Amino acid sequence: MNRNDFLRLSASLGAFLSLPSGTTIATEQINEQLLAVQGNGSAHALTSEAIKTVRVAIIGAGNRGRSLLDMFEYMIGEKQAEVVVLCDLDEKKVIEGAKVIHKYQGNTPDIVSGDPKGWRKVVARDDIHLVLICTPWELHAEMAIEAMEQGKHVATEVPAAYSLENCWKIISTAERTRRHHIMLENCCYNDEELWLLNMAEQGVFGDLTHAECAYIHDLRMLMMDDSYYKDQWRLNHHVDRNGNLYTTHGLGPVSFYFHIGRGDYYRRLVSMSSKEAALSAATKGTALPQNFACGDMNTTLLKTYGGKSVMLQFDTHTGRPYSRINTLCGTKAVHQGYPSRLYIDHGPTWDWHRWCDEDTYDEYREKYRHPFWEKMKKEAAAKSFGHGGMDFIMVWRLIRCLNEGIALDLNVYDGILWSAVTPLSELSVAQDSAPIDVPDFTSGNWQKEGQLEIMRG
Repeated sequence: MNRNDFLRLSASLGAFLSLPSGTTIATEQINEQLLAVQGNGSAHALTSEAIKTVRVAIIGAGNRGRSLLDMFEYMIGEKQAEVVVLCDLDEKKVIEGAKVIHKYQGNTPDIVSGDPKGWRKVVARDDIHLVLICTPWELHAEMAIEAMEQGKHVATEVPAAYSLENCWKIISTAERTRRHHIMLENCCYNDEELWLLNMAEQGVFGDLTHAECAYIHDLRMLMMDDSYYKDQWRLNHHVDRNGNLYTTHGLGPVSFYFHIGRGDYYRRLVSMSSKEAALSAATKGTALPQNFACGDMNTTLLKTYGGKSVMLQFDTHTGRPYSRINTLCGTKAVHQGYPSRLYIDHGPTWDWHRWCDEDTYDEYREKYRHPFWEKMKKEAAAKSFGHGGMDFIMVWRLIRCLNEGIALDLNVYDGILWSAVTPLSELSVAQDSAPIDVPDFTSGNWQKEGQLEIMRG
């Protein structure tokens, strides 16, 4: 089966989902089709011409787009980047955003607003290098594909796409146009996650075996707020969809710990959702939807070709503290997040069944701090409102890679794989938690051992 055949299958996956739970034949057919698809993998370690000053267009000036504007202050001051156009349906938001940019670079970017198709004019401009997409999920793929077709590099908020069809379309376009496509997974740049990655790379954890990660975030109030998610677009995803709808904050860092795409790869997953109760209780008595398909908690288990396992959880319904879990297990050490705790194995003795004390923890934290944070911690600390500084590190690193013409830390296959776990989890849940095979978006390139780009100095 070639990619076109697969795309036709993806469009009709509803036929599989409508079959009774536990239909083994349907599951086997799905897996057969998923494994049959292959691309050419030519965007792996993609490089492009160095860009002295990256000219940026930002589509989406709402909550996420507005917060990222401040992350450009340093790069604008260093003449590494310039924001030349802001686009959003809401004129007020782009005007406010333009004032922020004027403060940083001394001129006002162009404004495009009010036209649902105005973004097409933006990506067609010949005076921009990078299109940054901060719009609702359902718009990411179409905008990214069109921007690459117009010769632009693309940075998109998460997820890169949430249908298997669009996952393959993005890969096909990136491979053909030779344009960068990066999904902006900020948690890959968080101080704690990069610290763990650095320790893992230097052998502190020994042989890695298992990880646990999550997006556990009570979003009931925000999903119900029209001013935060216009027309409650994020809430509406929970009405008809059931699976892990937000995979990348947890899975991104874990994929780096495990060298996914660079020596190992996810082979299969199983996904299970609890019943839904908390979100419908929150909307009861309002004009908002009262019934939701998405369970309160989704747990997805993944197995890699190298024998490692991952538990990935998703819950934005239940009232409880935020957590990404961030557990990493190896033969020499274990880390567990929220709160961050480190265990160094001293062999099979009863005397060491406790987390490291504060002094030991701090010693490891300082010794293995990732070079990004060591180099830019002052600037990151100044941008602490950007999710503790990780947004700044993420944007700074993207612009520097483009300035230098080197491969990005996250390639198109990374973002697509992490995003594809959402529709794959939905397939598994709909099939009574049947095992679902993970497509090889890299066309076999994952089997080549390679250094993580994010570990470069």
